[in-house]
Amino acid sequence: MTMATINSDEVLIDCQSVWKIFGKNAPAAMDAVVQQGLSKTRILQNHGCVVGVSDVSLQVRRGEIFCIMGLSGSGKSTLIRLLNKLITPSSGKVLVKGKDVSSLSPAQLREVRARHIGMVFQSVALLPNRTVLENTAFGLEVQGVGKAARYKVAEQALTKVGLSEWTSRYPGELSGGMQQRVGLARALTADPEIILMDEPFSALDPLIRRQLQDEFRLLTKELGKSAVFITHDLDEAIRIGDRIAIMKDGAIIQVGTAEEIVLNPADDYVAEFVAGISRLHLVKAHSVMTSVQAYKAAQPTCDISRLIQTSLDADIDELISLTMKSRRDGLAVVDNGTVVGIITPRDLLRGVQGIPNELAPVATANAMEASA
Repeated sequence: MTMATINSDEVLIDCQSVWKIFGKNAPAAMDAVVQQGLSKTRILQNHGCVVGVSDVSLQVRRGEIFCIMGLSGSGKSTLIRLLNKLITPSSGKVLVKGKDVSSLSPAQLREVRARHIGMVFQSVALLPNRTVLENTAFGLEVQGVGKAARYKVAEQALTKVGLSEWTSRYPGELSGGMQQRVGLARALTADPEIILMDEPFSALDPLIRRQLQDEFRLLTKELGKSAVFITHDLDEAIRIGDRIAIMKDGAIIQVGTAEEIVLNPADDYVAEFVAGISRLHLVKAHSVMTSVQAYKAAQPTCDISRLIQTSLDADIDELISLTMKSRRDGLAVVDNGTVVGIITPRDLLRGVQGIPNELAPVATANAMEASA
């Protein structure tokens, strides 16, 4: 499958110190936060208000699948609704393609929602008296696109999600997974640059859920879309996301790749969150390898040119298989033809436990210097 060429440095969504406080006294509560630094608990006690999102700053880049995860009540669903101004922030800015959504007129906001941001909820809310094709084309119908034109686009979207033979069926004839595919196709008909997904697969059976996770990631990458994906399931976030933000009590505790979060949790809460995750397919060679200099100091007689070679992105499972095939106590990690690190059996055990190697080069450039 050919992936779209993207500029991964372009920021499409930029949240800047965003707050959302619910309650009749929300303005006073917001002032108390700014002037007195009151906690979420004190805000509830003193003002009767609930802090839904607390001082969130994050960026979502073009072509990126950004997962926001947390337990129930952590603020993740509130945050995603701030991104397209389904709710208005109490403070801070949400910029979409450089424009503050709070400053847009109603007409401009409708334009952004119609053409730049698609959204899929856990409840797809398909119209029961309309066919799959009509449901998929509904957004274009609202925009005033002609019937023939909107049906053509809708058919293309349904083909992309594997429902080309179900266009004339009604929602009641579809399984839960198929209804979610229709919801995704409906979001794709407007060809948005950003897709917001609020726990779309959480009610599905595990097998169907994993299948849709894989299909969603492949389709998003193929089309070059950016996505913000809300989930309470860490396994789902790891399976789908390029980066993950972990939320607690309305605040973001840590943002990073799954590997970064597992190897370097920001606090005890995050460490406990990731404690049960298997590292076999998550941790890569570049995170646990020993520098060439450190390996040579410990094994001065070893000829690293005779070691089995592997790549920086080889995962722990692959590295274990290679080690079992080797008669030597090490694997050579190669980047652009240069040995940049060594994987020892001890390194593998660290990787399984999720412990970063203190002797690992901090970056490929440093590793290449060490091997010189």
